[in-house]
Amino acid sequence: MATQETARAAHRDDGTARGKVVVITGATSGIGAIAAETLAREGARIVLIARDGGRAQRTLARLRQIGPQAAHQAHIAELSDLAGVGRVGAAIAAQEPRIDVLINNAGSIHARRELTADGLERTFALNHMAYFVLTGELLNRLLASAPARIVNTASRAHKGNMLDFEDLQMAKHYRPLTAYGRSKLANILFTRELAARLAGKGVTANCLHPGFVATGLGQRDGGAFGVLIRFAMLFAGSAEEGARTIVHLASSPAVAGVTGRYFVNCREAEPSLAAQDDAAARALWNESDRLARQ
Repeated sequence: MATQETARAAHRDDGTARGKVVVITGATSGIGAIAAETLAREGARIVLIARDGGRAQRTLARLRQIGPQAAHQAHIAELSDLAGVGRVGAAIAAQEPRIDVLINNAGSIHARRELTADGLERTFALNHMAYFVLTGELLNRLLASAPARIVNTASRAHKGNMLDFEDLQMAKHYRPLTAYGRSKLANILFTRELAARLAGKGVTANCLHPGFVATGLGQRDGGAFGVLIRFAMLFAGSAEEGARTIVHLASSPAVAGVTGRYFVNCREAEPSLAAQDDAAARALWNESDRLARQ
């Protein structure tokens, strides 16, 4: 008779998410919703983090229809608030006996520069610092559950950008597309440094460009910027296409031993030279740690 550990290993390597516990942000719409539903269909139990309670409950209802055998859960937090991210991460770590996959997917873009309660530029806070803080809170649980995976949604929008460590909050010259591109560069650098720190510990970290797909990103902004975003979305691909690489990194045995990589269309791709800068990755990690502790 197979032991419990043997059975666990078997269902982790069958090419699906069967039996896995998946924590995901940004799962109430767009590519995150499709990824969560696909993984639930494969047999995963989904633990989602959302800002809006009503949307979280509607997402839970869909997940329970798809995978009624799993006790899917929802937690509510404003992910641009570092204390809120820390609280929800600590609550999940305390509640879940194991976590097999963490998917950092929530993100946004803002027409105007806004500051969070922590004094951080909102795009940077939500798109990067939420990844950093939530991963830190769940890391011990992921390590204890190894083999485990961390999947970070980045973007090809990182190309052509560099981090300005003298002005990470873009107080001098704020431009929404630059703020977004830099935050996506931060996702890749964070993944790179995280993978280096986790080497040999049974937890992989990879990131991806989901493609230019139809999402709610930026569409709530008013004015010309919001109109431009809504117009651009008319030419975007489907959320199903965008979710495919997330699901691949979360569950495919083909990437079980791959870490620190950037993926496009389920294949490894080369990010920009700025995204391969190990010194910048370390500097970003150190500054992010300082900001998380202040």
